[in-house]
Amino acid sequence: MPATRPPAVAGQFYSDRPDTLRRQIQEYVETGASRVRAPAPKAVIAPHAGYVYSGPVAGTAYACVRAARERLERVVLLGPAHRVPLRGLALPEAEAFATPLGSVPVDGTDREALLALGSVEVADGAHALEHSLEVQLPFLQWVLGEFRLVPLAVGAASPEEVAEALELLWGGPETLIVVSSDLSHYLDYETAREVDGAASRAIEGLQPQDITPDQACGHVAIRGLLLVARRYGLRATTVDLRTSGDTAGGRDQVVGYGAYVFS
Repeated sequence: MPATRPPAVAGQFYSDRPDTLRRQIQEYVETGASRVRAPAPKAVIAPHAGYVYSGPVAGTAYACVRAARERLERVVLLGPAHRVPLRGLALPEAEAFATPLGSVPVDGTDREALLALGSVEVADGAHALEHSLEVQLPFLQWVLGEFRLVPLAVGAASPEEVAEALELLWGGPETLIVVSSDLSHYLDYETAREVDGAASRAIEGLQPQDITPDQACGHVAIRGLLLVARRYGLRATTVDLRTSGDTAGGRDQVVGYGAYVFS
């Protein structure tokens, strides 16, 4: 991979025109801010579909993050590896990730300590075409401005392995944890609402054992986050819960999207 990982899904999942992209994100975040009031979070879960579908829900999560803009310097970003088989978690070789809004430097401070865990490796293939991490970056760039990034693609790992990496990276008030995940996939609207509601109750209850693969594509990272949230005494709050049937498209087969904050 080049020193800077180029955007793979700009022009597909979100606009490749910087001005258009800024306007879209501003609308999503400001609309989200009008929907919810929540404490500035230590961690969030946000969806990663095309912006026309999941952007409004992601905007609600990042409206909460905006309140912590002045203190946040580093983002630990975890998302499922959709494109390639992966055992454990993967860092990239890249020194920066680019989007139409500019480049975000990769923070290598804890790199050797992460690799020493045994569950983390360097695997460029897991990052090259992966959208689950990339689609979060323009939101983070618009909300935070400058920050350092620790990007982790999550494959066939245990929740305990994810939790171990998160604890190493947890940091203080300067660090935000972001888990990228959609919820149920291709169910009818009413069934999706039931399945997504159950997932939301498990997240709010910090019950990782109740999160299943059919409830969230990022279930491994979510379960790891819930383990650490319990250890640190965090409270999880659902700030938005919708489907593609609410934002764009029909209701015969929908994808669920949730926004959650941990504070």
